[in-house]
Amino acid sequence: MSVTLPNSSDVGIAPELSAFQQRILAILAEDARYGLAIKRELEAYSGSEVNHGQLYPNLDELVEMGLVEKSELDKRTNEYALTEAGHDAITTQLSWIFSRFITSDNRAEEITALVDDIR
Repeated sequence: MSVTLPNSSDVGIAPELSAFQQRILAILAEDARYGLAIKRELEAYSGSEVNHGQLYPNLDELVEMGLVEKSELDKRTNEYALTEAGHDAITTQLSWIFSRFITSDNRAEEITALVDDIR
């Protein structure tokens, strides 16, 4: 399978995202989630508590940027989903990281092995 990666001159919004926001996008790349589920995944990754004052303003900013779509599950619960622009931001960030990390065939093989392990 071949994937066309963005070139370095077409980085879009990806460089403006914080690491926290990038993690949110990565979580939503798997499947749409409600806020508490996102919070739990972030906490599991970081090993520390994520407070509402950190999570929801970042989700709102990602929605405003057009990277995440917010919908109402019920009167009290919102669901968040990755948009195509959010997908593109993740791909752009990965492309930039890979372009710096892969400096030899051995490193390329490391990335290939990581991808194979996840499949």
